[in-house]
Amino acid sequence: MRNLTLRSVLLGLAAPVGALVFAALLCAGILAVTGHSPVDTVDAMSASAQRPRTLVNSLNTAVSYYLSAVAVAIGFRMKLFNIGVDGQYRMAALLAAALAGAAFMEGVPPVLRVTMTVLASMLVGAAWAGIAALLKVTRGVSEVISTIMLNAIATYLVSYLNNPARLAEVNPGSNDVKTPDITAGGQVPGFEVTGSSSKVYGLVFLAVLVGFLYWFVLSRTRFGFELKATGLSESAAVASGVSVKKMVVISMLLSGAVAGLVGIPELLGASHSYSLNFPAGVGFIGIAVALLGRNHPIGMAVAALLWGFLFNTANSLDTAGVPREIVDIMQGVIVLSVVVAYELVRRYRVRAEQHAVGHALGRTKTAEEVSA
Repeated sequence: MRNLTLRSVLLGLAAPVGALVFAALLCAGILAVTGHSPVDTVDAMSASAQRPRTLVNSLNTAVSYYLSAVAVAIGFRMKLFNIGVDGQYRMAALLAAALAGAAFMEGVPPVLRVTMTVLASMLVGAAWAGIAALLKVTRGVSEVISTIMLNAIATYLVSYLNNPARLAEVNPGSNDVKTPDITAGGQVPGFEVTGSSSKVYGLVFLAVLVGFLYWFVLSRTRFGFELKATGLSESAAVASGVSVKKMVVISMLLSGAVAGLVGIPELLGASHSYSLNFPAGVGFIGIAVALLGRNHPIGMAVAALLWGFLFNTANSLDTAGVPREIVDIMQGVIVLSVVVAYELVRRYRVRAEQHAVGHALGRTKTAEEVSA
């Protein structure tokens, strides 16, 4: 276990803090060049952040972002790039919504009904990710290519199933098409916050549990050790008796299962049905959050909260006369800056360690010469 020193802590904070500062300065420059005041932008976002409703919505958004990031991070630990989280969670949300809203579920006890919905979403997500895993271990197909293609297939399959002739119905009084509403017995009540019309998702603790299990499995179990070892060196893992193909399949299944949970807090806590307005693109945001958080459960939580805050304060910029697209620019700059910053810090750390080792060897050699 690495000893915590002031130097190691500062090096750990240098990359994310430096990236955030650089992104803020760059966005301030863009605003100034386009004739907008950076100070007014900060004031608008700060005023929005003080509203309880904004804080609640930021937390709720962060829950989905965090689950998506954990799903991506499981693959990253294995050097697998699961780009298909977006398709996996939308397939899972649609089918889980159809199950939870089915007529026969009315007689099922609430706890069992919610449990069945959560498990169904995990199974669907795992099954969809499992297709890419099987293609990789049996045909050598890159998971990047297969998951991207599966995203496209999931998009059209969801559109096909979310139809009044199949799993959905027309929402009375509108043109929206959605699955049957999940009644009170299948919902998870949220937590009320004074001054906010929105509620904190009742399944916010699901994200906490997933984060804890992610940390525990990877850091405290043999499976986690084998997973990280395989990601670092497949040849060394094989020499140790680890089946690389087995680890690929298990990792993708776990990643898909967590991906299946991404839409569940929104489904059971707010929308209560899957419709055309269901949040999309969360899977791709999870990649950015995982990169920013360096696949660490706490780091990803901070990154998810930051992303949720930026997303929910973007609307306030319109009222201040500032284009809300500046938030998207800032998010992109943060990700690119973090990748570059972490690489620079890594190289500095390697050089510092090499210098320390060389200095220690030189002192040892000098001591041997003196004693001789």
